[in-house]
Amino acid sequence: MAKLAEIPEALGTEEPREHRPSVLVRLFHHRMALIGAVVLFIMVSASVFAPLITRQSPTQTNLFQTLLPPGPGHLLGTDQLGRDVFSRLLYGGRISFLVGAGATAISVTLGTFYGALSGFLGGIPDRLMMRFVDLVLSFPAIFLLLVILNLMGGQASVVVMILYLGLFGWGGLARIVRAQVLSIKKLEFVEAARAVGAGPLRQLIVHVLPGAMAPVWVAAAFGVGGNMLAEASLDFLGFGLSPSIPSWGNMLNAAQNYIVTNPTMILVPGLTITIAVVAINFVGDGLRDALDPRSTAGMQRIG
Repeated sequence: MAKLAEIPEALGTEEPREHRPSVLVRLFHHRMALIGAVVLFIMVSASVFAPLITRQSPTQTNLFQTLLPPGPGHLLGTDQLGRDVFSRLLYGGRISFLVGAGATAISVTLGTFYGALSGFLGGIPDRLMMRFVDLVLSFPAIFLLLVILNLMGGQASVVVMILYLGLFGWGGLARIVRAQVLSIKKLEFVEAARAVGAGPLRQLIVHVLPGAMAPVWVAAAFGVGGNMLAEASLDFLGFGLSPSIPSWGNMLNAAQNYIVTNPTMILVPGLTITIAVVAINFVGDGLRDALDPRSTAGMQRIG
């Protein structure tokens, strides 16, 4: 007869909760997430400490040194206005990461609390709130951006870009959180909290919302990369930040007429955006797997 301690393993049941590695340990043992985190740390650090890495100004022009190839004086050459490409790349990371993180923080906050409230209330309020989400998701937000740009003289500020991306990017997450809350609020521990006198607000914040946060963290990780791509796309199309602001999207916009004559101008910011977003997605994949105890994808052996 098998020992009692061996029965769960023989039956193939899930490992006891106390024997599972923590989320941080699982994330640390996810190879691709670890690589992505290291790459992001290097890129963010280089952007933050840009003044210590280069003495070149990202905005200073020199019409006598335009379109220079990479060399000792200018590591990645200069653009059509004589601005140092390497300096603009480092300082541009500040803008791109700031927009990506700021817009994601707004959209995650709005989507989480709106979806949680909608799912917790249920009934008619839930249906009405979800119809508003449908309206937000179907609204042609690009036209509102064009109106804002027209009022601001043709170019948006960093704050406006963050608000724009954040205020129109929370609808999908609200639906996800609502679905999580609808299932969690029917569980026994929530009913028990209600039975002992916990008020609706305490039930939602203390008992329901923590259980619905796993997909929120994953969506936040992917959202940063998505907002960075959105900001770069708007800059490239001329609907984003002022061309004087060093951002990776503006660098791509300035380089589109010099693809053949000076390919470094477009390859450098293009590859940088790609590497940053791929690294963020690696971290998001690792976070998703780490939050799911049944997943072993990408995990190194633990123990």
